[in-house]
Amino acid sequence: MIKKRRAHTQLFVFMDAFSAGLAWSIFFAYRKQIIESYKFGYKIPVELDTNFFYALVLIPIYWISLYYLAGHYKDVWRKSRINEISKTFGITVIGVVLLFFILLLDDEVSSYQSYYSSILVLFVLNFGLTLFFRLLEATIIKSYIKSGKLGFKTVVVGNNQKSLTVVEELMNPLSMQGNLFVGYVREINDNGAHILQNILPDLGSYTDLPELIRKYDIEEVILGIESSRHNEINEVSNILENQKVVIKIIPDLYDLMSGQVRINNVIGTALIEINHDFMPEWQKILKRMIDVLVSVFVLVSFFPLFLFVAIIVSLGSNGPIFYKQERIGLKGKPFNIFKFRTMIVDSEAAGPQLSKENDNRITRVGKWLRKYRIDELPQFYNVLIGEMSLVGPRPERKFFIDQIVRIAPHYKHLLRVKPGITSWGQVKYGYAENVEQMVDRLKFDILYIENRSLAVDFRILIYTVLTVLQGSGR
Repeated sequence: MIKKRRAHTQLFVFMDAFSAGLAWSIFFAYRKQIIESYKFGYKIPVELDTNFFYALVLIPIYWISLYYLAGHYKDVWRKSRINEISKTFGITVIGVVLLFFILLLDDEVSSYQSYYSSILVLFVLNFGLTLFFRLLEATIIKSYIKSGKLGFKTVVVGNNQKSLTVVEELMNPLSMQGNLFVGYVREINDNGAHILQNILPDLGSYTDLPELIRKYDIEEVILGIESSRHNEINEVSNILENQKVVIKIIPDLYDLMSGQVRINNVIGTALIEINHDFMPEWQKILKRMIDVLVSVFVLVSFFPLFLFVAIIVSLGSNGPIFYKQERIGLKGKPFNIFKFRTMIVDSEAAGPQLSKENDNRITRVGKWLRKYRIDELPQFYNVLIGEMSLVGPRPERKFFIDQIVRIAPHYKHLLRVKPGITSWGQVKYGYAENVEQMVDRLKFDILYIENRSLAVDFRILIYTVLTVLQGSGR
């Protein structure tokens, strides 16, 4: 299935490149035969010069880059043909406007009316050809899915009547959505009825899901649990954290009335998809670019400050200038975080401890560095090499994570994104002095993850800068 999906993705890329090249070729002829001929008063021959062939290579690369940034190639098997129309329209508008200012603004024209005509023709050609081939490809894939030739290996959580009804609907040829059922697992409060046992294999308990996902290459998990049973849903979701699967819930009447269910398939079964990743692909790429640029700027521009701080840290107390500590990052991967040392050497000889107000382990220089968050500056190196981001949940040590998870298992959701130098939780709550305060701060970081965007990042950065300027850190 992976090879087939990769092949279909490559086909989408190839047809987009073909559409872009064909659209530009027709537009090139239009400019010569219509725009330039009208300008000079005689027919301009269509000569395929060097510039045309350069454009024939660069223009498709330009469009494919835009489509990639917009997330068009993320999962071609799940494409909605209706959504494809609006998404293609939007990115074509942006792409044509950029092309106009880059390539067409200095064209020889008889009047501004020719500019309007050029933009319109270029838009119609790109949008029409691209959309035609995309809808054709999407329709072919849908037909393969309907026939069962393609699909998503699926596990159902639960053995109740609700699960049975949905499985029967999704196995019906008239309402298939590509689910290839591998089996079911027993839910948390299993009543032992095993209603599904005559239809699907019993794969064990819900706690076996991570192992089953690896063993059978599972792509979808359908929770046959009442959506009102939040604790059970949260427990299964925590088990599925960092698993590359689509999680769907069977809605009840309240969910339907509250507008939580969004229909992507008119004929298919209505399901709530748990989607924690709302940041578009282009924003993720731009976020990483901003991380790199800002990190390089800070590390270069503030180098004299680094030298000054290094001197006063070394003079202020005995010990190294920098402090290195292992933290847990994206997907639970450990990494070493760097700071200017603000505490005495062997400050944790008695075991891991969180800093507190008036902590006697903090040096005199360290208090000043913490007040203006200057001790955090070396972490821009962590950002530069990709271990951290400018904005994201603050990374913690495994020692404290294990304690937090016992109280709040949903802490694992924070490992879904890169940790940051600053975070919504830190801006709204500040540094935590104990595990209970860490749990209180957790809700702000969960809110950040569920509302992640560049706009939110910029707001957090602004508040962080104000905190630094006011010296209200500690």
